[in-house]
Amino acid sequence: MSEGKGAGEEIRPVRLVLPATSANLGPGFDAVGLALALTLTIDAEVNAAEGAPQLAIEASGRNADRISRTHNNMIFETYRDVLEHAGRRAQPLKMRLANEIPLGMGCGSSAAALLAGVMLANHFGELGWTLHACIDEASQREGHPDNVAACALGGFTVSAVDEGGAVVAASCGVKLPWKLFLALPSTSLATERARALLPSAYSRGDAVANIQRVALLVSAFAQGRGDLLRVAMQDRLHQPYRMEACPLLPRLLPLAGEACVYGVALSGAGPGVLVIATPDADSARLAARIRAAGSDSNLEVVETAAGCGANMAFA
Repeated sequence: MSEGKGAGEEIRPVRLVLPATSANLGPGFDAVGLALALTLTIDAEVNAAEGAPQLAIEASGRNADRISRTHNNMIFETYRDVLEHAGRRAQPLKMRLANEIPLGMGCGSSAAALLAGVMLANHFGELGWTLHACIDEASQREGHPDNVAACALGGFTVSAVDEGGAVVAASCGVKLPWKLFLALPSTSLATERARALLPSAYSRGDAVANIQRVALLVSAFAQGRGDLLRVAMQDRLHQPYRMEACPLLPRLLPLAGEACVYGVALSGAGPGVLVIATPDADSARLAARIRAAGSDSNLEVVETAAGCGANMAFA
């Protein structure tokens, strides 16, 4: 991301644009993700002023009060920890954050923050890591690669972890011909709680059903076959167990039977819900149906997005 600097030469400021992500998409538990055009934009520079604090933040946009906190800030703590493990000094930073990503809604806010911290460490610590090395590091900290891979690579991504712990990931393309609606309830859900709801084992029938559907899901996105999504977005491994904690899901799942809706799924661990509609769907009418079914939900009409690595230079 940056070249070596001579003595006394400052490292240039950097801008990161990190998209929200919707993972799982039904059956693709911890394996698939979709980058959405709701972004966290970070402008960061070394705070070279004498006596400067380790971190200074100006924040605007969604949840600005929460992301502007300097104590236990996930972005800065990740930045500092990566550099500490690399044997490099973490220089004081000044950051300007403009946030559109909903927090605690299953939209990949923690993956974006972790990846941002890793990429800032790579830049200001001059580590010379590749984009995939940054994905590996952030995924290990997140505990799963689906959101991180989508945030970094953009579009619809598939990811897996090999025997050595490295992430193998690929994007099947950024642009999709479908309409996307993100329904967000008024209360958030912690990922830890959502994961605690899952059973420790599954039946062979449930496992086979999900394997079949995730294979169909990848084919649907790769070929732009929205007609496959009604079956491909069905799930038996996590959504049935999260219904009670994600009350929007049972209200909106019946929409998948309507002619203009291809599929409905939890966004990540929830409680947000992603609705994928046909290209010719009447947006205003469908939005009204989603709001009516979701009662207190807020609605975002979204598009797919490029990954945060698209405009960055890496080793």
